[in-house]
Amino acid sequence: MFRIRVTVGSLVLLASLAACGGDPAGAPQPAPTPPATSQTSAAAPTSGTPAVPDQLKFTAKTVDGTDLNGADLAGKPVVLWFWAPWCPKCQREAPGMASAAKEHSGKVTFLGVAAQDKVPAMQQFVQKYNLQSFQHVADEDSAVWKRFGVTAQPAYAFIDASGKVDIVTSQLSEQDLKQRLSKLA
Repeated sequence: MFRIRVTVGSLVLLASLAACGGDPAGAPQPAPTPPATSQTSAAAPTSGTPAVPDQLKFTAKTVDGTDLNGADLAGKPVVLWFWAPWCPKCQREAPGMASAAKEHSGKVTFLGVAAQDKVPAMQQFVQKYNLQSFQHVADEDSAVWKRFGVTAQPAYAFIDASGKVDIVTSQLSEQDLKQRLSKLA
């Protein structure tokens, strides 16, 4: 029986490391939550105000030190992109995210949610990949990641104007991202 636990534990560890090539030494990891490839939820609307999904009920600091209230994103199409500065997959898709944010400017709000590193590395990533066209949360304690059930990067949360949330916890092709953004807009 002990051998089975070790095997399962080893598989879980390998799957976690394979999500983005492992993690740098000492990088904080979010608490494990059940994995999901896609899930949806919706907030109950109240009269006169946009529905605020539970996941958007957070406050955080951006990588530039500005306060951000997630509830302010309610009532409009939003995509959250969960990334880490050291992640090779995130680095490869960063130019596409910058392009998508510019292409959908005014139609979809983009929010990067950086974790598993420190603010200076997050700031360097935003600068290096020209991602200044949208805000990025410095989620050093992975609190926002946990709200969305994200345990590995890259991942996405697509939230429509009604408050319906679709979470994708795997990398998307550029074509799949474009399709999802077109539906969201």
